Amino acid sequence: MIELDGVWKEFAKGERRVLALEDISLKVAEREFVAILGPSGCGKSTLLNMVAGFDSPSRGTVRVDGEEITEPSPRRGVVFQEPALFPWFSVMENVLFGPKTQRQPAADSRQRASQILEQVGLRGFESSYPAELSGGMRQRVGIARVLIMQPQVLLMDEPFAALDFQNRLVMQELLLRLWERIHPTIFFITHDVEEAIFLGDRVYVMTAAPGRIKAVIDVPFEKPRLIEIVTDPRFVAIKDQVLHLIRSEFERSDRAAEAAESAMRT
Repeated sequence: MIELDGVWKEFAKGERRVLALEDISLKVAEREFVAILGPSGCGKSTLLNMVAGFDSPSRGTVRVDGEEITEPSPRRGVVFQEPALFPWFSVMENVLFGPKTQRQPAADSRQRASQILEQVGLRGFESSYPAELSGGMRQRVGIARVLIMQPQVLLMDEPFAALDFQNRLVMQELLLRLWERIHPTIFFITHDVEEAIFLGDRVYVMTAAPGRIKAVIDVPFEKPRLIEIVTDPRFVAIKDQVLHLIRSEFERSDRAAEAAESAMRT
């Protein structure tokens, strides 16, 4: 469903060119749940933005369902860290905004919105406004607003990072239940090792900048999953492996920064 082939990304910073991503190649199968994990600044969100069509690679190709990506599409729904809801719209109005802009039949859209709001646990809150909701509930509205567009691919950029620990666990289990019901292909960005292993069928671990694929780890647990699996010895072993990979990248980045600082002094 998703294929990145030899993707590089450079950004201009003044007169300098900064390499953000270096030779990224990966594939995500239809209905697969893949987590992308790496140190801050490694280019995870840049990767997602290219799959979404918000940005394009400097070199290489990005394809979804065999088509090269050139622009955003409702077939690729994006859930960001902050849901950015319209504060003057009710929950139902926020969810219906996408279908309305696409001129979809209002009756069909409202029926589908009601079903999705029930699936994300917001039945009874249709008339509430964002200011009346908790952070977790607002993120549920954000997810519902994407799901109503029936995307083939769900792109999620650290969607639970702003939530407290308890709400994050609740949202992780909710997301897995939604995946069980509708089976979208999910491309999930996170900096949380435990979250990546708990949610993903596979975990791609990236290096520090410039971002490359350092390791690909298959997660052996069947779905559905409950949070109790984090105490399973196999889960703990995978977590230790990933933490070691991430720690080595932090150490490498620190050594490079110290070397650059030393060179500037001399």
